Amino acid sequence: MTRERLYLYDTTLRDGQQTQGVQFSTAEKVTIATALDTLGVDYIEGGWPGANPTDSAFFDAAPTTRAKMTAFGMTKRNGMSAQNDDVLAAVMNAGTDTVCLVGKTHDFHVSAALGITLEENTDNIAKSIAHLVAQGREALFDAEHFFDGYRANPDYALTAIKAAYDAGARWIVLCDTNGGTMPAEVGRITGEVIAAGIPGDRLGIHTHNDTENAVACSLAAIDAGARQIQGTLNGLGERCGNANLTTLIPILLLKEPYISRFDTGIPLDSLANLTQISRALDEILNRVPTKQAAFVGSSAFAHKAGLHASAILKDPSTYEHIDPALVGNTRIIPMSNQAGQSNLRRRLESAGLTIAKGDPALGQILDEVKAREAEGYSYDTAQASFELLARKALGQMPDLFEVKRYRVTVERRKNKYDQMVSLSEAVVVVKVDGEKRLSVSESMDTEGCDRGPVNALSKALVKDLGQYSALLEDMHLVDFKVRITQGGTEAVTRVIIDSEDGQGRRWSTVGVSANIVDASFEALLDAIRWKLIRDRKG
Repeated sequence: MTRERLYLYDTTLRDGQQTQGVQFSTAEKVTIATALDTLGVDYIEGGWPGANPTDSAFFDAAPTTRAKMTAFGMTKRNGMSAQNDDVLAAVMNAGTDTVCLVGKTHDFHVSAALGITLEENTDNIAKSIAHLVAQGREALFDAEHFFDGYRANPDYALTAIKAAYDAGARWIVLCDTNGGTMPAEVGRITGEVIAAGIPGDRLGIHTHNDTENAVACSLAAIDAGARQIQGTLNGLGERCGNANLTTLIPILLLKEPYISRFDTGIPLDSLANLTQISRALDEILNRVPTKQAAFVGSSAFAHKAGLHASAILKDPSTYEHIDPALVGNTRIIPMSNQAGQSNLRRRLESAGLTIAKGDPALGQILDEVKAREAEGYSYDTAQASFELLARKALGQMPDLFEVKRYRVTVERRKNKYDQMVSLSEAVVVVKVDGEKRLSVSESMDTEGCDRGPVNALSKALVKDLGQYSALLEDMHLVDFKVRITQGGTEAVTRVIIDSEDGQGRRWSTVGVSANIVDASFEALLDAIRWKLIRDRKG
């Protein structure tokens, strides 16, 4: 059976930039566009040229891509021609072969927001699209608020999109702008649009995630006959976000009936880069990746229950709907007080520690995990700390260095501008390579701001670790989480540190103490030791 072509349209750089707290630089946009092109999407919407300096600069610096680079804008304003509308001209001047224009299709918005007649709005749509086509551009029309408009006045909503279609638009994109339409209704209305004369291979879908249904609504539209999906990486977008392409793409490539019915143009070897691309975007945004994200989250293939892990050992398909390697992810067997010996052996094997079934050390490690979790530790997420615990129990923990003592101080004082500032300073004494070494460090960054006592400790600790110092140069802390596990005067603090290195590895460690600095230092020590075990020679 010949598969139908399904087109993927990414709007991370435009609609994704409307996420609260997100603002891409031009260089970051170039990096993201290059990654999207490597993945294999068909269209990359670069932004709205003329709307802000960054978007305009991006189109000047945009990389050469196989994907169709697309400029976004709006239909011409009332009372002027398409040729003389300076806002539309700025979009055209971006020089892209493909242009997407948004226009009103809900009669309420035409009268209330634009303050013009329905006929004037339809005329603006038709003339704007015709202008693009006359200039040799591939034209897309984003039918804003289409589903709300169709419910209120189906005749006008259809009239508006037919105006764009008749004027030569390659794609008519039905937008659930408010994100409140349910999947069944999206499917029904999409089918009715096709029955009314807009062919499915000219129809796209653009959904928002305000009811957590953006992916389901997109699939419903495809099931009904639409052949273009618009979305964003990691589901970025205004309010609750857009349809998540990092979820949709693997569904389309790995799940029936889509794998048999459609060709997306994305090869399976590119799909294996999906997790890395997703996390690279979070790194650009300085955000912690969502652990529970489908397909690409660090917990997407984590198996905590002992019963599950036992079955995974026999056949991974018992509790995994796909092979995690297909999307560039990995299986994780977390350790917790719910763990059994099968779970434990699986986790040890993934860390390169082989132990025979029934070995007494298994019971000892489990008892140690459960006892420490009763004290406040959590190895559910701190996989690196668990590995170190297991190595000690198995007698496989190398003697790297020993911390003899440390001290950290925090001082508040006035600077030369008579402003109150803080300064953290740490002293660490370690025994390494057979000798004691003392290191002192402040926590000031390049701009003269105090980064806190844990930063000072980290800098002092790695400052002089003899043969190991060079191995730690590419290591940095990417997240720091603090939780109080008991209340009142007996409060215990748990600190989880996420670290990353230049090889793209990410690992988590845990420390527990009544003192937050001591808990942080314990987690920091584990992070460094795990890194050295992985990278040291011999």
